[in-house]
Amino acid sequence: MYRWLKYLMATSCVAFLAACGGGDDDDPPATPTTIASVATASGFSALVAAADKAGLVDELSDTSANLTVFAPTDAAFDALATTLGFADATAMVAALDGPTLAKILSYHVLPARKTAAQLTAGDEPTLYEFEGTPATLAIGTTGGVTVTDEVLVAASVTTPDVDAGNGVIHVIDKVLVPPGVLTVVQMATLNPAFSTLVAAVTTAGLDSPVDGLQSAGPFTVFAPTNDAFTALLARLGISANDLLGSPNLGNILRYHVASGAFRAADVLGLPKPASVPTLLSGSNLTVPSNTLPLTLIDDDAGSPDATIAATDVRASNGVIHVITQVLIPAPN
Repeated sequence: MYRWLKYLMATSCVAFLAACGGGDDDDPPATPTTIASVATASGFSALVAAADKAGLVDELSDTSANLTVFAPTDAAFDALATTLGFADATAMVAALDGPTLAKILSYHVLPARKTAAQLTAGDEPTLYEFEGTPATLAIGTTGGVTVTDEVLVAASVTTPDVDAGNGVIHVIDKVLVPPGVLTVVQMATLNPAFSTLVAAVTTAGLDSPVDGLQSAGPFTVFAPTNDAFTALLARLGISANDLLGSPNLGNILRYHVASGAFRAADVLGLPKPASVPTLLSGSNLTVPSNTLPLTLIDDDAGSPDATIAATDVRASNGVIHVITQVLIPAPN
């Protein structure tokens, strides 16, 4: 943090001298020197602390750069921290190491300066590289600029086009989550559409970092949405509490997980119909064909087939595919 404070003092002195000297009251105000100084002066304390620990101060202070930074507010950092189980953003930044913070923050930076008007719908490469290529953010422009991250949750640009001498800042209302940093459980926790799944995983004790879904893995998780659970409960005529209290809950969840990280391309490459072994011993899922979107068939003849609605949400210990139905194994 000392380097940031020292830099801010220097730029503040420059601004003060410019304001007091010379005497031409019609001169336009000088553009703040760098993204680093703008972030510091604007009170992005969590972002500043994370950038300092990540060692990104020099990059954001480089006057020859021309970057776009999506800057989460302190409230956004606090929200991420508490969802992940930290007391607040300060505690999270203290707990995470510099390289991890660097991955998260680099995912918030585009390599070229783009104002809000210059951002177009589609994928934008970031400065964060994952598996040898720049990880991308999905930009939306309907009703304002949105930025969707790896966990499929959109941040809104609340204040666009904060100018800096070496780029532009767009203020956003959530921290963007990159691929390959958090576990499959943490990734699911950060998407509200999976709140029922996360509650079930926690209730069944499958979230252990030792032998559960937060361990090294890798795992492939076929993740039903809240809507999928609502449809199941209606079909069975039971409540969410009934499901969470079921002695079969653990087996149902294991039936949604395969050992190994199978990307969509891997599944497409399997001879069809393909049988996918799950963590529920002796129970497989069937992928009947390569017709898109892919579907999964479970052991329950009365269940609708599950459509894979989104693929390849990449975690540090595996991959998540979003599905539209809860998968039901054969009775024990």
